[in-house]
Amino acid sequence: MLTRLKAKSERKLAKQICKVVLDHFEKQYSKELGDTWNTVRDILISPSCWQYAILLNRFNYSFELEKDLHLKGYHTLFQGSLPYYPKSMKCYLSRTPDRMPSERHQIGILKKYYLLNAASLLPVLALELRDGEKVLDLCSAPGGKSIALLQCAYPGYLHCNEHDSLRLRWLRQTLESFIPQPLVNVIKVSELDGREMGDAQPEMFDKVLVDAPCSNDRSWLFSSDSQKAACRISQRRNLPVLQVELLRSAIKALRPGGLLVYSTCTLSKAENQDVISEILNSYTNIMPVDIKEMARTCSQDFTFAPTGQECGLLVIPDKGKAWGPMYVAKLKKSWTM
Repeated sequence: MLTRLKAKSERKLAKQICKVVLDHFEKQYSKELGDTWNTVRDILISPSCWQYAILLNRFNYSFELEKDLHLKGYHTLFQGSLPYYPKSMKCYLSRTPDRMPSERHQIGILKKYYLLNAASLLPVLALELRDGEKVLDLCSAPGGKSIALLQCAYPGYLHCNEHDSLRLRWLRQTLESFIPQPLVNVIKVSELDGREMGDAQPEMFDKVLVDAPCSNDRSWLFSSDSQKAACRISQRRNLPVLQVELLRSAIKALRPGGLLVYSTCTLSKAENQDVISEILNSYTNIMPVDIKEMARTCSQDFTFAPTGQECGLLVIPDKGKAWGPMYVAKLKKSWTM
């Protein structure tokens, strides 16, 4: 009976895969990833294989929930092997595609956990947030990375920006659901075009996260409207221009000596390595930061594809490690004379 139900739900999901997008991916990613693309594709088109990590909320910590996760065979992400891994961040993974139910938003009650793609914690950890620092999350909605940043440290000031008004509402609700009122007072939420932030707040921040608008391969594959999908394929060519402009703005907003992390949830080289190469080629005061060590220490939980960059990592979905796609690059703004 269960097998029949599973087969039925997989058939239903298969129908929703947009052939226009899949064909486009086939062409591009078989060239960029080679034979690896076959495994990646099989996972991307099978949501029943997707995994969900559970990020515990330290502001409403539940010992019972943690105990329950242990009993169910969940294990902690990284298991303390990263050089920078704050004790206050607790994220649990299951080896199987188990999914906890999402908690309902209730005004005045903080949620106990946040469900996420575990790879999306890599950009947060790469930022190495310390207590008291001024942080900018330039493209902040739906808010998962801001929530994760606050599990790591208590910033002196956190600026969450989101240009899209619908997504901004989602961001505000996420912050409300996870962050206690006293801490909300050090968070500013704005609706600026991210490309204007550098001029509005020059050299203001110690750390900047640019989780850029991107193709978002997972959700895009399930666009049911072929016409819209074809339109998005042509718009996709313009995304690297926007991403470079957002990074230029972020660089202006970053103080000398500060760190910048760029991330996307696409496999696309044009939106990942090429964007970072353009930035590195056009600034003399922006330096790549080697994060190969992060890939080495995380290989137990994630599968990485080569990027050809010391400062860039690409997590690709794999059997039993169905995390990603997630590209992460780390840069530093040097002091100029």
